[in-house]
Amino acid sequence: MDSDSRPRVFATRSLPGGALEALTGELELEVWPGPGAPAPEVLARAVAGAAGLLCLLTDRVDAPLLASCPELRVVSSCSVGVDHVDLAVATRRGIPVGHTPGVLTETTADLAFSLLMAAARRIPEADRFVREGHWTPARSWEPDLMLGRDVYGSTLGVIGLGAIGRAVARRAQGFGMRVLGWNRTPGKAPPGVEQVPLDALLRQSAFVSVHVARTDETIGLLGPRELAFLPSGAVLVNTARGGIVDEVALVEALRSGRLAGAGLDVYEQEPLPPDSPLLAAPGLVLAPHIGSASVATRTRMAELSIANLRAGLAGERLPHCANPEVYDAHSEEGQRARKSRGETTRAPR
Repeated sequence: MDSDSRPRVFATRSLPGGALEALTGELELEVWPGPGAPAPEVLARAVAGAAGLLCLLTDRVDAPLLASCPELRVVSSCSVGVDHVDLAVATRRGIPVGHTPGVLTETTADLAFSLLMAAARRIPEADRFVREGHWTPARSWEPDLMLGRDVYGSTLGVIGLGAIGRAVARRAQGFGMRVLGWNRTPGKAPPGVEQVPLDALLRQSAFVSVHVARTDETIGLLGPRELAFLPSGAVLVNTARGGIVDEVALVEALRSGRLAGAGLDVYEQEPLPPDSPLLAAPGLVLAPHIGSASVATRTRMAELSIANLRAGLAGERLPHCANPEVYDAHSEEGQRARKSRGETTRAPR
């Protein structure tokens, strides 16, 4: 195949597991060298004229970007969530958007429970205590040194009973915990989970783990009123999305001592700015959005994103499409989009 006939693809980052190397010879690939993500104006220039975009959830694929890419045939995101992509605009343009669902459930549940344990038993604080030389012969053992919260036998409230929430509930059951659950959509609770209203869950839970999607309805779901319902000494964990927990209210609850601790992997602004009050909040364990960060999971995500990319470039149906309505060949919007791109007789299959 001549290089001129190969589709051009821009990747906003290299991927683990040698996934991009597998594309050698198939297409004309440009990979952003970093560090970090390309700036919006850089991304727009790089994608102009490209047939495919391979991106991450930190790359904003919005209406202006899509409008500047008339040749774009597929967007493949190496992520489960796609709130960084304007799906409505992509669908109107006839561009399928790929994502990588179903591969990070157990890995993210592991991290959520790790944050819960670390905050409950004050592990980061204990680590600093030792490293900074405070564990001396004079303080080799004290009855009140680094007292934490018991996890075994406590009550865990799981907010959001999707795949990850259910996986966290299973882990909690292994620790002999009573598990309460709340879901935005009523439905049958998984075995061993007692489904209750949100306020009741908050009032009864020594630990709370958040697993709902970020939507207009869930932004600020846990604000000052809701955090005030938690029992004194409770621990809150969020590995879902930033903005679901009111960060100002959380910092205040930690500073006042009402909450014993918290663990966060997601934030309203990522990365955290240097002046974020979260950085100085007591009892708070912070992680840099690493819910899916295991070798096996990230490798599988890379493989799925490449499979989506290949299918989109070939005009085939994506194995994992976040906007499947793009394949509705009979929709008026789809017909208009394809006509505007000169594709009046062929739609994505």
